[in-house]
Amino acid sequence: MADVGRRKKPHCLALAADVKGMRMEGPISTHGQVTNLAKHIVSVEHDHWKIPDGTILAPIYKRVAGFILDVIFVMSVLSILGGRFDGQFRVMLAWDLTTWISPDFHHSLAWTIAILLSHFLYWKYSGLRFSRSLGQRIMGLAIVQENGDPMNSKNWDIRSFRKLLYLIPILNLWFISRDLFLIHKRHTHQSQIDLSAGSIVAIANSLPVAHRGPIK
Repeated sequence: MADVGRRKKPHCLALAADVKGMRMEGPISTHGQVTNLAKHIVSVEHDHWKIPDGTILAPIYKRVAGFILDVIFVMSVLSILGGRFDGQFRVMLAWDLTTWISPDFHHSLAWTIAILLSHFLYWKYSGLRFSRSLGQRIMGLAIVQENGDPMNSKNWDIRSFRKLLYLIPILNLWFISRDLFLIHKRHTHQSQIDLSAGSIVAIANSLPVAHRGPIK
């Protein structure tokens, strides 16, 4: 029995050292804190942990703020380009129920298409060029693949198209609430959109230097 105890002791010491090392150098941080050991073990066992070491995932408030800034920016541009008519910006016809049920409903339809298309193109091409949108840049965020590599065109198509669901009145309440819940629940802070596009939203300067090149 004494021999068995002696044989087990080195193993126990090694395990304790590994646990201590995990606490000190955990593979990923959320809001600046190291994830717990249990989450790491589960992710490694199921091969779900591809995120670069030291990466800090974006907190919900930064993601929400970035989205709001993006919408304000795109809508401001459309308002300026569309001009005013009858005391209001033409772009607001997209939400004008009176126009929707009138013979001139095509004006509301046209502006709705313009809003959705503009946001899609904005999110896609700002992502391809800068690895983030203007709002995300202001909030210090970056969008990368789960392993830290830059997103490709197909990734951005999926992500940009699915984000349009956030712009549809009434329906957006469900999609936004669902994704906020998923971001809060998942240790990778991924929304359903992130999972579909294979992306993560991270604090830009927390990514390893090797992965920061495309981020502008």
